Amino acid sequence: MARSRSTDTSAPAGAAGRGPAGAPPGRGTKGSTAVGAPAATGKGRRGKKPKLGKDGQPKASRLAKLKGQAGMIRQAYSMTYKNDPKLPWIMLIVFVAVAGVVELVGILLSSPFLFLPFAVLLGLLGAMIVFGRRAQGSAYRQVEGRPGAASWVLEGMRGDWRVSSGVAGNRELDSVHRVLGRPGIVLVGEGDPQRVRTLIAAEKRRIAKVVGDTPIYDVTVGDGEGQVPLKKLSTHVMKLPRNLNGGEVNALGKRMSALGGPRPPVPGGPLPGGRQMSVSQRQVRRR
Repeated sequence: MARSRSTDTSAPAGAAGRGPAGAPPGRGTKGSTAVGAPAATGKGRRGKKPKLGKDGQPKASRLAKLKGQAGMIRQAYSMTYKNDPKLPWIMLIVFVAVAGVVELVGILLSSPFLFLPFAVLLGLLGAMIVFGRRAQGSAYRQVEGRPGAASWVLEGMRGDWRVSSGVAGNRELDSVHRVLGRPGIVLVGEGDPQRVRTLIAAEKRRIAKVVGDTPIYDVTVGDGEGQVPLKKLSTHVMKLPRNLNGGEVNALGKRMSALGGPRPPVPGGPLPGGRQMSVSQRQVRRR
C-alpha cells in the first residue's frame, strides 16, 4: 500500500520557526527576527537625539559656549585696544597691584604660598573689571552723537525690556524709541530737543488709547538741562519704579502689538566698526 505524502508545510528551520504563529514572544522566539522587519543595528541604539533648549534649538555644549565667549571677549579687546592703546598696560598694573596686596597679606600671616592662588585670581578679576569699564566707555564714545545710539543702548539692557526702535521720527533723523517693561511705557527721544518733544507728545496721544492707565514716562537723550546723557540712559530707565508685574507686561505687550503701522525711515542703531563691534561690546556691557 503506497504511502500518501503529507500536505502540511514544514516549519522553517532555525530559531524563527519555534513556537506557534501569532504567539507572544517567549523563550522560543528569543533572538528571532520577524519576516520583513528591519534588523536592529548597533548604530540605531548608539545614536542619541540632541537635547533641545527652550527655544527648540539643540543645546550647545559647554566647550562650545566657552569658545564663543572667549571669541567675543577677544573681539571686544581688539576693538577697544584700537581706541585705547593704554588698555594692556593699565590691566597689567591693576593685576600686579591687586595680586601684590593679597600676597603681602599672605607674607604677613606667614602663609605666602597659601595666598598665592588667591592673589592670582583676584588680580585677574581686577584686570577684567577694568577691561569691562574701559570697553564700555570706548563703545559709548564711538556711538555718541550718531542717529540710533539710544536704541543701541536700550537693546543692551539686562532684564525683560521690550524695545521697539524708531516708532516715530522725521527726516532730520530725530527719533523716538518705545520701551515696555515693569515701569510701564518709556518713550526715549534723541535728536533736537524741540522736535523730539513734539514727536514724543504725538506718540503719547497715539498709544494712550491702548495702554489705558499704564504709566508713560518720557526721556530725552542729551547733555542739556532736563536731559539724560547717553552713558546714563540704561541706568536711568532701569531705576524707574516697578508698576507692573510679569502678567500685566505680557498683556500690555499684546495690546501694543495692535498698534502696528509702518516704521519711519530712521536708523535702527549705529554699528561702530561693523557688526562684530556692536555684538562684542554689548556682551561686555551686559556682564
